[in-house]
Amino acid sequence: MREYEAVVLVRPNLEEEALQGVIDKFVNLVPQQGGEVVKVDKWGKRRLQYEVKKFKEAFYFLLNFKGEPAVAQELERVMKISDDIIRFLVVRKDEQ
Repeated sequence: MREYEAVVLVRPNLEEEALQGVIDKFVNLVPQQGGEVVKVDKWGKRRLQYEVKKFKEAFYFLLNFKGEPAVAQELERVMKISDDIIRFLVVRKDEQ
């Protein structure tokens, strides 16, 4: 299994419960696809360097997980169609 890291920007106008629901949705998706969540790190609300989808701030969270490439592809697919996600980036961590 490969190690991946996903940085996700969530809409800033969500309530705390809705934000946690969005995070849980993606954290639960990884094991459903046969992967393993290593770490979830909530960075909180931060100002964006430039406006993205008319938002100047976003909630950031980092998701480290292990899995096959299909797990990362499914995670990206679901993030693309989610209205609560402003932007995301999923990368494979280097093997050291």
